[in-house]
Amino acid sequence: MLEGGTGVNIDLVFQIAGIAIITYILQTVVSRAGREELGYMIALAGVVIVSLMVIQLINQLFDAVRAMFHL
Repeated sequence: MLEGGTGVNIDLVFQIAGIAIITYILQTVVSRAGREELGYMIALAGVVIVSLMVIQLINQLFDAVRAMFHL
């Protein structure tokens, strides 16, 4: 978190961007090699990984809201 305690961790943004770039490169290379099915699986794996990261962030948000309102 930033010093004020608000905002998104910039490292997480770079991690997501890195995963997206690596997934795109792998998917493109594999698809051009004639293995489109494997390319789709690689793209799906990238989406799942990033989705899990975002779900963890949403969980942290809900925990913060619960703590704020004493739920």
